[in-house]
Amino acid sequence: MNVTEIYIEKCRTIAAIVEAQQETIKKVAAIFAQTILAGRMVHLFGSGHSRIMVEEMWPRYGSFPGFNPIVELSLTYHNNVVGANGQRQAMFLENVPGLADRILRNFDLSDQDAALIISSSGTNIVPIEMAEIFQLKNIPVASIITKLHSAGSTSKRADGKKLGDFSDYVLDTGAPLGDAMIKIEGLDTSVSPGSTIGGIMLINCIKAEVAKLLTEAGRPPKVLSSGAIIGNERAIELFESAYDEHAHRLSKLYKKVGYSSYVSEG
Repeated sequence: MNVTEIYIEKCRTIAAIVEAQQETIKKVAAIFAQTILAGRMVHLFGSGHSRIMVEEMWPRYGSFPGFNPIVELSLTYHNNVVGANGQRQAMFLENVPGLADRILRNFDLSDQDAALIISSSGTNIVPIEMAEIFQLKNIPVASIITKLHSAGSTSKRADGKKLGDFSDYVLDTGAPLGDAMIKIEGLDTSVSPGSTIGGIMLINCIKAEVAKLLTEAGRPPKVLSSGAIIGNERAIELFESAYDEHAHRLSKLYKKVGYSSYVSEG
């Protein structure tokens, strides 16, 4: 087998690992659907390349509102690589204690919310603290990690706890320890990671299950769709209404920020 064939075969293994997690996927989707039906949002967070999974869930074609993508540019902007806004800084910042709290300070969280935290290693401080804070606020947390990679890695936290320790549900990308899946003769390091493959599959399985549950509940989601399939007029209608819904849901997360006690309206 050549390296392309080997990589594709390993992706088939990843697909089988994802398929074996259907029960957990459905449980996570049920919680997310309850949050969306309640008019609240599922908070999504990933630092580094885990941002890819956040944006895969929402917003893009084939996705729908109900998700709050929390993407910090300081932790995810890799384009410059070196210099200002470089990768060294991003990798340093994702292990700064207290940053997760500063990020979540921007939102009025509710125990009707839910959260999905993505981190392949599950060992960096910011995503771990993000999950920990959500759990302290009685918000159910699902995580996507690479179980083999997480088990073989050392947590950056002093207490040694990892993302899985603060997750009600843990989903596995199915990638190997170290993530890279291809070994080449004469090269002492493997290439071509696999965690994104499994992560994207998990995201879209959850998305499909949530859409099914919302539709069965009589609240079909406003899915961003191509005019080539449903016609331009319907596509524009969905585009505008989906983003309007997102804005209305998001407004609830800011309405009471900073108030410790509230007076009932009216």
